[in-house]
Amino acid sequence: MAEDAGPARGPVAPTRVVIVDDDALVRTLLTRILGAAGIEVVGEADDGDGAVEAVRVHHPDVVLMDLRMARLNGIEATRLVRELPGAPGVIALTSFDAPTAVLHAVAAGVAGFLAKDAAPEEIVEAVRQVASGAGALSPRAARVVLGSIQDSTHEVVRREAAARLRGLSQREWDVATALTEGLSNPDIARRLFVSEATVKTHIQSACLKAGVEGRVQLAVLCARAGVGV
Repeated sequence: MAEDAGPARGPVAPTRVVIVDDDALVRTLLTRILGAAGIEVVGEADDGDGAVEAVRVHHPDVVLMDLRMARLNGIEATRLVRELPGAPGVIALTSFDAPTAVLHAVAAGVAGFLAKDAAPEEIVEAVRQVASGAGALSPRAARVVLGSIQDSTHEVVRREAAARLRGLSQREWDVATALTEGLSNPDIARRLFVSEATVKTHIQSACLKAGVEGRVQLAVLCARAGVGV
């Protein structure tokens, strides 16, 4: 007798995204890119106030957030979005030409960064990574974001950051250092000859020991400690 295969699984729900940018052409382009990859754009907004309302109404998994907008800017909007129940991950859309804004975005709780001229495949991958809870920091974003953090970090802050990393095991340290290069979990797994699940476990453990939330915050702490980049 054949074994019962169990209940049939329904289709996997698509990732839901809200796009926030004051340029309608950018919103249209991002909608097309994501739609072609099977990612559902459930709402749009052209300023920070609209972003918060769109998140309340549509309950997305991810928000693509422009940092520079005429009314409530993306940094303040990110703070408000992250305070909502069941808050989505926020990816900052930026040209990387304002290091101070990047630092404020990190403090506001963004889960990743994307350049405004990022390739379609990079945009899709970033959304999928953040939707899965992994965060998104491409090699290009890592160089610019973490480099600006290193350049602006005072020695006292650097020593404090280094102290928070001292409890990491060698493997956790290897993984954390790889994050500063913008490597994905599959990339890190190939480099260290381990499984992706092991990489994820090391990231979670390192975050817990260092007192940070997620891979982007861990990479930022490493940058403040003078590691990598």
